[in-house]
Amino acid sequence: MNSPRYRPAGLLVTWAGHRVMLDGGAAADPDAAVNAWLVTDEHAELMPQIRRRAKQLSLRPRIGSLSADGVRLRPLPVEHTSHPTVGYLIETGPRRAVWAPEFWVFPQWAAGADLMFADAAGWKRPIRFAGGVGGHACVDDVAAAARAAGVGRLVFAHIGRPSIAAIDRNQRPPFGEWGVEGAAFLLR
Repeated sequence: MNSPRYRPAGLLVTWAGHRVMLDGGAAADPDAAVNAWLVTDEHAELMPQIRRRAKQLSLRPRIGSLSADGVRLRPLPVEHTSHPTVGYLIETGPRRAVWAPEFWVFPQWAAGADLMFADAAGWKRPIRFAGGVGGHACVDDVAAAARAAGVGRLVFAHIGRPSIAAIDRNQRPPFGEWGVEGAAFLLR
């Protein structure tokens, strides 16, 4: 979730008086009270910071589901590392968004999503972890898989060094867009 240039990947989901933080940490902490703080990896490098901030907000960050006022957030498995990690399917009526900032293999449950936030740690090649226990997909592979799976809008959220170098060269993904800090996305 950490990036050498950008704040940690995080998403604040808001609707009808509800605020739920997904991941984040450090400089990407929520600036006000939230109802829940859900994470994709309970062993992530930023968990100590997330736990400290969540404690200040009287919360316990966790992998979990939430449903309120017509919006449902569900954790679904992603292939990323040697321990369980998830992404989140966010549903409201017929609309679906996906928060999956870290994965090695494109999650098939993201097919047909209206909006997807995805891994961009690698640019042209996936990043493999030592010992072959997972890694990060690359932008080219994620873009091709998302397009083939019918994802409507693809936003790259976890931007690693190879993708930062591509940004500096003014390169763009073949499908999708770079995430921008503070951007708002509507799912209607």
